[in-house]
Amino acid sequence: MPTDIVFLVVFWRLRYKLSLRDLAEMFLIRGLVFTYEAVRDWEAKLAPLLAEGLRKRRAGKAGRCWHVDETYVKVAGAWCYLDRAIDRDGNLVDVFLSETRDMAAAKAFLRSARSVTQVEPEQVTTDGHTSHPKAVADELGTDVDHRTSQYKSNVIEQNHRGIKGRYRSMRGFKNFDAAHRFCRAFDEVRNFLRPATYINQTISPARRRVTHVQRVAALRDLICAA
Repeated sequence: MPTDIVFLVVFWRLRYKLSLRDLAEMFLIRGLVFTYEAVRDWEAKLAPLLAEGLRKRRAGKAGRCWHVDETYVKVAGAWCYLDRAIDRDGNLVDVFLSETRDMAAAKAFLRSARSVTQVEPEQVTTDGHTSHPKAVADELGTDVDHRTSQYKSNVIEQNHRGIKGRYRSMRGFKNFDAAHRFCRAFDEVRNFLRPATYINQTISPARRRVTHVQRVAALRDLICAA
């Protein structure tokens, strides 16, 4: 199958609420025949490449005020914790899936966030879970201003809508690795295609279209180069 077609299949899988079978059927109408198992294999191969390529591009670009929170996704019938963080302007900081909500998971997420962004935050806002104060102090330093407020965490809770809306149509994940791979790639692509540079920024439809086309082309080039 041509690389451009494989990229488009994986991109649509990550970007839109389409099942594996939906994608196979949509391309069948266009005369391209492949199975839903092929879509799954392409996703497993290309989604990590997209995610890692985009993560490298984000190094040093995140703001120094982070909003950290977790949401829930079901994996093999059990609830898991998806830790997510964005900066003050709504840009992605990091995504990390964990089977537990404890000190070790909180520290692992913050280490990952600092590693991918290469940014030392000045302020971190969480919902006040008991594991956060020590995790923030140990991993980010005692000089970080750690705010614990559910009200101030509203910005990240609203941001969860992206993955929650996409995940619901999937009816859960079959295994942990697939869940972690998909959630990370989904948020990386979503963040890259985001036309705004700050929350609630007004952007004209024409500018949105131009930005979208340019960035999808950049994603395609990223995959072709890999």
